Amino acid sequence: MNATTATPGAAALAAPVRTAGGALLLDGKAVGARVRAEVAERARDFRARYGRAPGLAVVQVGEDPASSVYVRNKRKSSQEAGIESFAYDLPADTGEAQILSLVHALNTDPRVDGILVQLPLPKGVDANRVMDAVDPAKDVDGFHPVNTGLLAQKRPRLRPCTPFGVIRLAQEYGIALPGLRATVVGASNIVGRPMALELLLARATVTVCHTGTRDLRAEVERADLVVAAVGKENFVPGEWIRPGAAVFDVGINRSASGKLVGDVDFDRAAERAAWITPVPGGLGPMTIAMLLSNAVDAAVLRAGGTL
Repeated sequence: MNATTATPGAAALAAPVRTAGGALLLDGKAVGARVRAEVAERARDFRARYGRAPGLAVVQVGEDPASSVYVRNKRKSSQEAGIESFAYDLPADTGEAQILSLVHALNTDPRVDGILVQLPLPKGVDANRVMDAVDPAKDVDGFHPVNTGLLAQKRPRLRPCTPFGVIRLAQEYGIALPGLRATVVGASNIVGRPMALELLLARATVTVCHTGTRDLRAEVERADLVVAAVGKENFVPGEWIRPGAAVFDVGINRSASGKLVGDVDFDRAAERAAWITPVPGGLGPMTIAMLLSNAVDAAVLRAGGTL
């Protein structure tokens, strides 16, 4: 697979940008902006039909600096897209019972179509119990076991945002997924596992690597498409990337110099890959865009519509 033989996307982006190494840069900011514009149009249609805006409740417990930045961005993006944002900022010492009580209240609030509980939660709070308490029909993160199970059964409803963002980004750049050998590095419930399910749904042949993988290098070297999601700076050396491969780097790590870097050695990988996501500016914007898309999807489904 290489950049010259890829199937053109139905909505291929104009003026593609290449890295110094020659890879085509997968611009998550540009594609994310396109998705947000689509979301805004759908939100306007929803308001015109039902007399209210789609509603998204964002719950943050404590004041983790990184979480606060993410929450502000999500709330701002929601409002810009015509989605009503409901803010619930709880002190760090809020107990699990209080958090669960709020979630249950939001589950029954008719104004709220989507619920997002920002992770991580404080120590002593069972995050799985809290996330499982969210009504699956309002689970805009796509983390609930019901939504993960539907994805596994090829009946996707509300889909995990980052993996769904990878699929949308690949589609926009005309990366034909059926038949590709795809390797996912990382097996978390948030990215790695649902990413494998998304790629299977797209008819790729999928390998998931984890701490039990015997020869990680060999698994990466044979891949036409690599998704790195381990949260470790430059964990995947660039020389492991197969020439002509597509690289989707989910990692966002702070280097010793203070620079944001991914899980893949970008400069070396860009010399070998045909496509690669930047960090930042790749999958971060796509994740927020797909979250907003899920919020409108949830509103439409709750109103009795279809996607």
